Amino acid sequence: MTKHSQQSRYRVDGMDCASCAAKIDTAVRRVPGVEDVSVSATAGTMTVRHGDDEAVGPAITKTVTGLGSCGPATAFLRTA
Repeated sequence: MTKHSQQSRYRVDGMDCASCAAKIDTAVRRVPGVEDVSVSATAGTMTVRHGDDEAVGPAITKTVTGLGSCGPATAFLRTA
């Protein structure tokens, strides 16, 4: 875990099955700076714990958007 962790929550439109959730989880875990990921297909949300590097958020969005078939991360909900 990094010195200063942040938590960000995303709404993921188009994600409606466990397979998509698993695909997104695996891809986001590979983003440098990501510490933990929780994806809910039923809620259509993803919660990510990450370091405070400003590049992490855009990298997460780009990664999920690049998956295509499971829908893009379309809305940043909050940082806690």
